[in-house]
Amino acid sequence: MIGIVKLIDTTVSKILTVFCAVLLFLMVAFTVYSVVMRYVFENPPVWGDLLTVLSNIWLVFFALALTVRDKDHIALHLIYSWLPLGVAFALEQFWSLVICGLGIVMIVYGLEAVATMGGKYWEMWYFAWEDGRIVFKPNYMPKKYAIAIVPISGFLVCIAALASVLEDSLRLKAGTYERAQEAEV
Repeated sequence: MIGIVKLIDTTVSKILTVFCAVLLFLMVAFTVYSVVMRYVFENPPVWGDLLTVLSNIWLVFFALALTVRDKDHIALHLIYSWLPLGVAFALEQFWSLVICGLGIVMIVYGLEAVATMGGKYWEMWYFAWEDGRIVFKPNYMPKKYAIAIVPISGFLVCIAALASVLEDSLRLKAGTYERAQEAEV
């Protein structure tokens, strides 16, 4: 059972890493294309800057889940090293649970924002699910598509924080727990 959970954890981490790499590549590609079209051909695309910004935002939110899972987020590593192991463990788990709470806030308010977000990006077309298939919509993309990353990221952050707490708890019980700073070295 633990092997399956570890496999799922590793697979999700790799998928998110690939998403981040693709979004970074797209961000650079959109920027380069827009700059070349603007300054060389004097005909910039209307969608170039928007796609660059959206790629950046989605990249950051996906990377947030990765940093929570890998415990690369801002933490108190120096203080952890001065504390007894049990206290350091409790403090790390407390912060992981606080981050999980942040993920819940992101889910709740993100879903509300997506549901109530009005307006459309005039420069973007989009795809929609209709009659059991994906169809191209040659009109404006709803703005709620852009902020849909907030509840998605909130869910991923919650899962990452809970997985971190569970993993640390199992390691403490097995006697193999290391403080976050020690595990990085």
